[in-house]
Amino acid sequence: MELPQVLVLGPPSIFPYLESQFPNRFFFLKPWLYNLPLTQFLTSYAQSTQALLIRGGGSTQLTSAIIDCLPSLKLVVTSSVGVDHLDLPELRRRGVAIANAGNLFSEDAADMAVGLLIDVLRKVSAGDRFVRQGLWSKKGDFPPGLKLSGKRIGIVGLGKIGSEVAKRLEGFGCKVSYNSRTKKSMAPYSYYSNVYELAANTEALIICCALTKETYRLINKEVMQALGKDGVIVNVGRGLIIDEKEMIRCLIQGEIGGAGLDVFENEPNVPEELFNLDNVVLSPHNAVMTYESKVELSKLVVNNLEAFFSNTPLVSPVVD
Repeated sequence: MELPQVLVLGPPSIFPYLESQFPNRFFFLKPWLYNLPLTQFLTSYAQSTQALLIRGGGSTQLTSAIIDCLPSLKLVVTSSVGVDHLDLPELRRRGVAIANAGNLFSEDAADMAVGLLIDVLRKVSAGDRFVRQGLWSKKGDFPPGLKLSGKRIGIVGLGKIGSEVAKRLEGFGCKVSYNSRTKKSMAPYSYYSNVYELAANTEALIICCALTKETYRLINKEVMQALGKDGVIVNVGRGLIIDEKEMIRCLIQGEIGGAGLDVFENEPNVPEELFNLDNVVLSPHNAVMTYESKVELSKLVVNNLEAFFSNTPLVSPVVD
């Protein structure tokens, strides 16, 4: 029996695990094994391909030029929650279905967001470097950090991840406020209709929203200045939500207090100016990826592909 064909672009970080744990389910087309330009490979080998599995996170883009090379495409499965790396208008115009990671990563991303915030405030990573470099015995006491308990924290994007972050912060006695596209009627937190006002009334901002035209560089110079010299920014959303150059300037000049960053503007390239800043904690876009989430995401991807090929509803469809 011929296996259903699935084109893989990226590939997703879970792909080796997925392929080993779910053998003989699909025939995976792997362009990286061929010494051909991608468009030439697609034109030569993928004309009948109906399903595509693509790496999430923005490092692999599904452009209209690539879509043009896939005349039979009917389904795109992305390994991320965000879909900013997909040409959504073109996919919708062609009637291509889309599946993503749904709410699978919400708890992991929220754990990481709060972890980054604690790390920046309490100088955990900076203190680790201080000890490892032998500076404790040479310089004496390490400078104290700031407590998290009782802080006023602003969440940008009170979706599933943002709500999980808020739940965790409540356990620290924090006063949570938020900005979102609309006010959440069931949310017991103060709502600000613009991010500037949110920043002006909080001591840290945690970015949890999706990257859209509206959120592109939403966290700009004015927002950072409103947050103030002791303010902290944590980003587990997308790098382009922050004006990265302006953030670096603010960090270097002391206009904001620190940053915990899991995402960047031009991944995997990270501005070198950030490397020597002790008030910055860096993570390689790994907030959502735990061993447990890798296992569950692999299952979800397979379930979505099997649903498509059996003509049943997708498990985690992306709807407008």
